[in-house]
Amino acid sequence: MNLKYFPLFILFFFASIGTKAQLTTHTLITAGYEYQNSSFAEVGGKLLFLKNDDFIFRLGASGLFGVVNGKFAALPKVQGDILVNTQRNVDIKHSYYLLAGAEITNKYIAPKAGISIFGIVDLSAGYAFSFDKSGINGKELKGFNLNFTLNMPTVVIAD
Repeated sequence: MNLKYFPLFILFFFASIGTKAQLTTHTLITAGYEYQNSSFAEVGGKLLFLKNDDFIFRLGASGLFGVVNGKFAALPKVQGDILVNTQRNVDIKHSYYLLAGAEITNKYIAPKAGISIFGIVDLSAGYAFSFDKSGINGKELKGFNLNFTLNMPTVVIAD
């Protein structure tokens, strides 16, 4: 896959954010589990952008750590999510969001879909497309992808 247009996409994305109404930004610390032909622990952070709580945008970076073919492995990961809940004037039923997004590492890209409870507990699944046929420690990372992530707002930690 040719990634030469990726920096242009990122520039366009941030330029388009500036032309819209002001967004509130929150930082999140994330920890979770990811299955991608092997089990990985995930630790990282995300930025959450919102104007109201109907549409939430998240950008994050994290590390995946696990054992692949008997050897320790670490992968950097960048991800983006959109959380959607268009119900209005229903506070108690507004606790879940539909989640759509993608994650990319130096070995694969994986579109995903799932559900998020309060924007804190995420459960998503997708399919990974491999960049590198040699994979990591001789194992190609492609196919079914499953994520379980806890997102802790830093505001909660500071108080």
